[in-house]
Amino acid sequence: MLDRVLRRRFVGQVRARRTATPGSRAVRDAELAERITEVHAASRGTYGAPRVHAALHREGTVCGRRRFARLMRQAGLEGRHRRRRHRTTIPDPRAAARPDLVLRDFTPDPATLDACWCGDITYIPTEEGWLYLAAVIDIASRRVVGWATADHLRTELVADTLQVACHTRRPTGPVIFHSDRGCQ
Repeated sequence: MLDRVLRRRFVGQVRARRTATPGSRAVRDAELAERITEVHAASRGTYGAPRVHAALHREGTVCGRRRFARLMRQAGLEGRHRRRRHRTTIPDPRAAARPDLVLRDFTPDPATLDACWCGDITYIPTEEGWLYLAAVIDIASRRVVGWATADHLRTELVADTLQVACHTRRPTGPVIFHSDRGCQ
């Protein structure tokens, strides 16, 4: 008897879900999704959830930003953002391939000071343009042994950095220098 009552109740719930009108939240989501799509299209596809939220909030729509983000995700909308990346590792296609003498093992060994150095270049945006910083680190001590800055990415920047490192540390034996194989 109990089995028959539960089965009848379950079938009734399924039938009610199929024929019932959507709930108030689903209706509000559909309205918001339509407004979000309009604002996103008006921004030529550049606005993300925070800006869409701010634009609709100024118009008087009260809703949380995370709900906007969920509705945008469901609609397949996403904002565009400007990439402020500056590429510093540009491999030289004519350069001969060098073997990796470090074998990607950068674990420090204090007994091998000044045996293996690692270097890289980074960039710093300033009001006058880009400032490039080249640094050499001793892998054993994890200390910066030389650095130099310039407003260009030419080979002289790396050469100056290595000269400063050699002058500072004065290594007695051969030193392996590992870099990302950029054009410098």
